[in-house]
Amino acid sequence: MPNPWMPQALKADIGDHAPCDPEFPARAIAHITGDREATAETPLDLVPFVNLQGFFTGSGKGQAPHILWDPFTGAFAQFFPATSRSKALFDTAGGTRTNRAGEVVIQIESLFFPHCRVNGEVFARLVDTPCKGWGDLHAWISSWGIPDVWPMGRPTSLSRNTCPADKWRAQGGWYAHAHVPENDHVDPGSWPALVSQPTGPIPAEPRFEPFPGASFFQAGRKSPVIEGMHGRLVAEDCDRYTFSAALDVWGAGDVRSYTAWQEKLGFEGSAADGVPGRFSWDRLEVPNV
Repeated sequence: MPNPWMPQALKADIGDHAPCDPEFPARAIAHITGDREATAETPLDLVPFVNLQGFFTGSGKGQAPHILWDPFTGAFAQFFPATSRSKALFDTAGGTRTNRAGEVVIQIESLFFPHCRVNGEVFARLVDTPCKGWGDLHAWISSWGIPDVWPMGRPTSLSRNTCPADKWRAQGGWYAHAHVPENDHVDPGSWPALVSQPTGPIPAEPRFEPFPGASFFQAGRKSPVIEGMHGRLVAEDCDRYTFSAALDVWGAGDVRSYTAWQEKLGFEGSAADGVPGRFSWDRLEVPNV
């Protein structure tokens, strides 16, 4: 059986699991968060990933998808297992049970809105972003038997195109939020190509160094893990080191550089203190040593 929890995602299980309806074929639903209204003339900064994660684990539980995906950093948070329905679609009482209508109905919210601004650059469409992590996300979704087809066509604009009831019942694959019956949204507007994936099983765990715990990062600690972290921080343009000696020893340069990484992920204030936590560490993807 495929993994109900995406290996690369932060598991943020909010409970309230409920089955899907195997009478219908497997499908995936594409959304964008669309949490701000910006224009080409008045772009707005992207909302931090941690804010949306907190919303879906808090007051927004009733609207939570399976996966929140940040296409700028490749970060993921997962709120329901693939075997449960999620709650990101409007579902009319007595209707087609849109959140459940499939062997699985995997719903993805991409952290994006048109004309969002990230590091000074403005992005009009989701496909204009780096789409980091898309390969991992698509491979995991494909492992659940969801075919690489858009029964209503791949979305190319923010417009409504409701799927006819007979097609919705009969055809699995990928649907935009704009296609789903009983809903009135027009998102996502665009979506990455459903590229072919290598054959073979999805690995149970990513091949990265597991989080060693915050207490590991003490002044003077010497470890190849720290040297591996150093290399990844430099690669992520978070180099705040003042000299290159003792790369495997935790020190002030590591604190400054890790703070820059936390800020890049959207952490602010005391949450960007330079001490690795599990979420930021997993997103850094330090290779196994």
